[in-house]
Amino acid sequence: MPEIRLNNVTKRFGKAVAVDNLDLTIKDGEFVTLLGPSGCGKTTTLRMIAGLETPTEGEIFIDDVCVFSSEKGIDISPDKRNVGFLFQNYALWPHMTVYKNIAFGLENMKWDKERIEARVKELLGLLRIDEFIDRYPAELSGGQQQRVAIARTLATGPKVLLMDEPLSNLDAKLRMEMRTELKRLHLETDSTFVYVTHDQLEAMTLSSKICLLKEGVLQQFEPPLDIYHYPANFFVADFVGSPNINIFEVTGTNVNLDEVKLEHPKMNFLFAPTSSSITIQEDQELLLGIRPEDISLGGEGQITGNVYSTLPSGMETIVKIDLDGAIITCVVFGGVDFSVGEEIKLSFPGDKYVLFDKKTAKNIAGGKLL
Repeated sequence: MPEIRLNNVTKRFGKAVAVDNLDLTIKDGEFVTLLGPSGCGKTTTLRMIAGLETPTEGEIFIDDVCVFSSEKGIDISPDKRNVGFLFQNYALWPHMTVYKNIAFGLENMKWDKERIEARVKELLGLLRIDEFIDRYPAELSGGQQQRVAIARTLATGPKVLLMDEPLSNLDAKLRMEMRTELKRLHLETDSTFVYVTHDQLEAMTLSSKICLLKEGVLQQFEPPLDIYHYPANFFVADFVGSPNINIFEVTGTNVNLDEVKLEHPKMNFLFAPTSSSITIQEDQELLLGIRPEDISLGGEGQITGNVYSTLPSGMETIVKIDLDGAIITCVVFGGVDFSVGEEIKLSFPGDKYVLFDKKTAKNIAGGKLL
């Protein structure tokens, strides 16, 4: 399986910069998701890897072969990069059966009939669509059409599978099923997958690594749980996670090398970094990030608030708490519910709270509250 390297890749459309000096290495067999809001450059990046978009500057390597170089004048065509591209719309031939759709590329490559038949049957089994072999696309559900599209893309044995929001046209139940199938397919094929989505839940559940982009600039490239618990900056923390992270604007002062006093209009904290000591200027403006599941409700909490709203779903309940006008979000796991207006105690027992510098928005430290 190949490694994909992007070295100082930039793409401009006129004066607009879609991708800005991107350095990225996708290792053999990884499932990497390009994540970010609309217009951040994720689809443009995918299309540049595929050869469907020409970078303005930089180099791209696939399996140690330079497929694009602005300096050397190299630009290998998409059909010679040995990548498969799965589009948002399935683009199946409506007049062809499932068998014919999957076999189409192999017939163009002049494979013999027996070899084509063996390959198609292998893929039908892999994607669990054997019984649909003689059906036409119009006779299939959206999820079944998506499986046929994946089988057709895999038929020619591409080294890399590139996917541009392939599940966005499916309903919520089918999306969940197809996420499971894609993750299984990745393990069974041992291929390198590069996947584009704006859905952070999809990125978290599928990826071995997430490449998070903002306005064409790489913000963080790490495994999903590292991005969730150790965000590089405020944008990453705010974008990843549902419900969103709670942010408290605080001023900080070093008490000693291991503790920082944080002052907020509604509450005061002592923050203890878990990994290293930090130096804070007197009354430095900071942002304290607390994930909703890291707030404990009830018991002997040190802070009192009132239930503003409650959204029970069975597995968990999302609770918003009013702290004298400041609304924060909590998650309580299990079939628990609360009454609106109910007075309730809060405590902060976690050890993965994050402190950001308000001016630079960078992560200063992770730690716990004392």
